[in-house]
Amino acid sequence: MHEFIDLEKLPERELVPGFHARLIHTGKMTVAHVTARKGSTLPAHKHFHEQVTNIISGELEMTVGGETVICTPGMSINIPSNVLHSARAVTDCYVIDVFCPEREDYK
Repeated sequence: MHEFIDLEKLPERELVPGFHARLIHTGKMTVAHVTARKGSTLPAHKHFHEQVTNIISGELEMTVGGETVICTPGMSINIPSNVLHSARAVTDCYVIDVFCPEREDYK
């Protein structure tokens, strides 16, 4: 069934200090609209979900599988299942993360 979603009406959830998300769950995937405050860090972690991070605004330093890149608007990062990754907001950032399968832990 289709659904039109107003992001402003979704509750905001703090993932870690400085990283906040509005989450859409479809039953098969999770889409996270994430804002990150300059200087905030997402500690190294891994999960069985596949993830694609899309940089909409700002600069986000991403380390994936030991490789570190400053990611800028228009870039996407493919993070395979169970690959260690972390992030640091170089500036205030807005990113859209897509996870497959759905993130039960984000509900």
